[in-house]
Amino acid sequence: MTRHYKKLGPVIRIVAAILALSPVKSFAPPDQTELVFVGSGHKNICAFWLDLTSGVLRPIGEVAQVSVPSFLTTSPNRQYLYAITEGAGKEGSFVSAFRIDSETGKLALLNRQPSGGSGPCYVAVDQRGRDVLVANYGSGSVSVFPIGGQGALGPMSAFIQDHGSSVNPQRQTGPHAHCIVTDPDDRFAFACDLGLDKVMVFKFDRAKGSLVANDPPFAVTKPGAGPRHIAFHPNRRYAYVVNELASTLTTFAYDSDTGVLREIEDQPLLPKDFKGENTAAEVAVHPWGKFVFASNRGDDSIVVFGCDPATGRLTFIERDSSGGKIPRNFEIDPLGAFLLAANQDSGTIVVFRINPKTGHLQPTGNQAVADTPMCVKCLGRTRTLY
Repeated sequence: MTRHYKKLGPVIRIVAAILALSPVKSFAPPDQTELVFVGSGHKNICAFWLDLTSGVLRPIGEVAQVSVPSFLTTSPNRQYLYAITEGAGKEGSFVSAFRIDSETGKLALLNRQPSGGSGPCYVAVDQRGRDVLVANYGSGSVSVFPIGGQGALGPMSAFIQDHGSSVNPQRQTGPHAHCIVTDPDDRFAFACDLGLDKVMVFKFDRAKGSLVANDPPFAVTKPGAGPRHIAFHPNRRYAYVVNELASTLTTFAYDSDTGVLREIEDQPLLPKDFKGENTAAEVAVHPWGKFVFASNRGDDSIVVFGCDPATGRLTFIERDSSGGKIPRNFEIDPLGAFLLAANQDSGTIVVFRINPKTGHLQPTGNQAVADTPMCVKCLGRTRTLY
């Protein structure tokens, strides 16, 4: 099922710009709220309160200024936020650490470190909150930074430079690391390299914050697939890789003892009659493990699959409009009630309610404007006010 929305006009961009420049305000959140941060393609991070009953996003405003914070993550203890600066060259590429004021959403800069490569596009924190991992798309490298006791980043503790190419003459003439995450047990780290058609696998030393090539050192995707992001199932037995260039979703069986990924199946993300250009963007597993979601840029849709936890295999449920243009990223709130789609080119965060039984996405009618939203991140907790 596809729902069509009219294109949003230039008025949205004007409103987004005004919002981005607004001072931080403290709103009286409803009884159940979630703090949401949005990284932009310009020079700011803004924040919202998400009402976990209605799905309404209440704007807080700009909470930090940082150049091109196109991807964000938060620490497991919910006290710190980390953002990349997507510089074109190595000298302009950084990862920054912020302290979060959970009452106002305001961010206080702690420090920043050079990302180790050019064009960083992804940042993650390990499961214990001791290390930050960064993928540098431009140079095709990954790096690790230890987190100090007050959330600041220490000097780089690990750096890996990828090498090679693949079959696409426009996009795969060299390595392009697009994400890096640790597995749920922090024993291995996985880096999707779009340029190599490989998911690189590293042994992750939790004491040293170091990376060592696993045996085997990678899992291979189909030629020209362009692996972008990876998400693990809550049962730790499966992983899902969204392939940007092929617009597919690959299911892998995962051996948590050896770090080995074994391909099970590929699922198309586009309708058979789709015409035009498309690049797949994001993948996420529902917190309950019953559904897997992926996004398309071009078709501008969110694709929903049912997941069999016993086999990892996926069954197509529906394909819904993202409610805007170019859904580069989306986020599922920690309770699994809502999906927030960040539509980069239309400047909107659109909120959908997730049916807990069927996985169907229902538009709530709620959306918020943001300045070129490229990443949306929930803090990861609810708060109750009395």
